[in-house]
Amino acid sequence: MKALILFSGSAPLLLLTSCQSAQDPQFIRKLFTKGIKKFVAYEVPEDLVKQVYGQHYDHVMEDLHQTDDLRVLDYDGYHIMNTFSLKALGRPLIYEP
Repeated sequence: MKALILFSGSAPLLLLTSCQSAQDPQFIRKLFTKGIKKFVAYEVPEDLVKQVYGQHYDHVMEDLHQTDDLRVLDYDGYHIMNTFSLKALGRPLIYEP
């Protein structure tokens, strides 16, 4: 799984995906169906996400109502921004059709 912090028109989201990257056409199609047409994304080390979210990570991974190609782990922008250092994440991926 890939973990991504995604900035779009509203607050940041922390997403999990089985896609290879935020540039994967399948990932972009999924976002498009949810109304997200352009975004800035940072890849987050999955080990760090597991460490920070613990059991919540496990619950999201077991949720049968979500698909493997896109799962929302956190939609609380305040929490995401206070948990992760953007400087430590490296260069962002910018997508705009």
